[in-house]
Amino acid sequence: MKKIVECVPNFSEGQDQQVIEAIATAIRETSGCSLLDVDAGQSTHRTVYTFVGDPQAIVEGALAAARTARRRIDMRRHHGEHPRMGALDVCPFIPVAGVSMAECVAIAGEFAMRLAKELQVPVYLYEEAGRQDFRRHLADIREGEYEGLAKKLTDPRWLPDFGPAAFVPEWGATVTGARRFLIAYNVNILGTANQAHRIALNLRESGRGEGQPGRLPAVQGMGWYVNEYQMAQVTVNLTDYKTTPLHVLYEEVKKEAAALGIGVAGSEIVGLVPREALLAAADYYLKREKIFLYREEQKIRLAVERLGLNSITPFLPQKRVIEYLVTEPPAEPLASLSVRGFIEEVAARSSAPGGGSVSAMLAAVGAALGAMVAQLTYGVRKFEQVGPQMQQALPVLDALSRQLIPMIDADTSAFKEYMLALQLPKNTAEEKTIRRAAMQTGLKTAVEVPLTTMRLGDSAWEALTLVARHGNPASASDVQVGVRAMETGIWGAWQNVLINLRGIDDQGYSDAIRREADDIAARAASSCGEILAIINQRLTN
Repeated sequence: MKKIVECVPNFSEGQDQQVIEAIATAIRETSGCSLLDVDAGQSTHRTVYTFVGDPQAIVEGALAAARTARRRIDMRRHHGEHPRMGALDVCPFIPVAGVSMAECVAIAGEFAMRLAKELQVPVYLYEEAGRQDFRRHLADIREGEYEGLAKKLTDPRWLPDFGPAAFVPEWGATVTGARRFLIAYNVNILGTANQAHRIALNLRESGRGEGQPGRLPAVQGMGWYVNEYQMAQVTVNLTDYKTTPLHVLYEEVKKEAAALGIGVAGSEIVGLVPREALLAAADYYLKREKIFLYREEQKIRLAVERLGLNSITPFLPQKRVIEYLVTEPPAEPLASLSVRGFIEEVAARSSAPGGGSVSAMLAAVGAALGAMVAQLTYGVRKFEQVGPQMQQALPVLDALSRQLIPMIDADTSAFKEYMLALQLPKNTAEEKTIRRAAMQTGLKTAVEVPLTTMRLGDSAWEALTLVARHGNPASASDVQVGVRAMETGIWGAWQNVLINLRGIDDQGYSDAIRREADDIAARAASSCGEILAIINQRLTN
């Protein structure tokens, strides 16, 4: 798996577009880094950058941005709504894919050491990278802010982890570390900064202090007024969005605002958000409002609307949901062909694509036809009584039709892996051993791919039965074609499993796979027959 680390540096500049762009350019021009988002705030006088890269590149990108800030930002002239203690105020590293928290701790340590040495500025470590419990939390380290930093640096308890224990007026100090994904989230209040802060005090985990905790764990927050929006905001960090999700915070703010007799005008996410957080919000509103949606893009749109994420600027999921930005679409040369192109490719003088890819295509078409009939039934007035059955079948068949499409290319790729193993040299005993092992691995891949097609297809029968029994009778022939296509797709994949099992040396593996594949094939034949009988009965009644 490709290693991906996210870095979210917060710089104390949100007004000078030339400075903001210069820092962005420094990140963009760092090899291996992808700048995903730049979120500048006039009132906060702060810009949050979000970029990703591998463990080596991410440090270089953060250092490049810091060097630019060292030349361009002077903290002696900085004033803003957001708490801060340095030009590069905070620089967290977050594991995204293929990277552990321990690796991010090491990355933060390397960045801190190099930043302090090169720029001669004090640097503190926090969160997972923190070395002392009393100074792990950002709020504790930043207490007193920039204005109190000179005095703080004289306290032995607050000597920096790296760099000089001296006040650098034009820079201040930087906090860096490793943490879980944090969502910076603001709820817009049609009221005063004081009212917004009262709400934040009631909700944030630390509450009002002095034994008065707030209601929501894993929430840090305060209230402020944003001049460019002409609104107050409850501004929070959700340090664990699974403990306190977006929608829970939003709904609790609405309750608090109603108690004060003030309005809520949507919300905004600063930077990026995990897809899971928006889908959880969608599921909450779907259940509360008894809405049926099954497509991910529809659910995301519902969450955006219910949370009011378009209230200030348009919320574009493709640019704001982190998975959509960092996940590269799989290469699907066959599945991306036109129907004509695919058929001509199959007909060409080549052993691939062959029966395995065609089988996956047939299974995908079978699921798609079932989904089509479910959609032609659901929402139609005269079929309202079978709405629950279609709600049960439609998400399954729609998802399966999409999951089976990549198997078209996967089958051809698996065959090519085996063919490459055949081409390995076999002149010595060692080469023969290596070649044999590679061939065995290739054969197992060539087995697992069509077996996956079979497993996916096997999960369609209950949904297809519901569509056959309750679907729009005018589309009965479509269901018939669909179940035949699914059964044929599974049968074809079964034949691919069997032929490749013949060359595998591991008898225990072969026996287990054969039993599973035989069971799925038998179930497909039986289920297909039963569904066709159901349709015939409906047509003759």
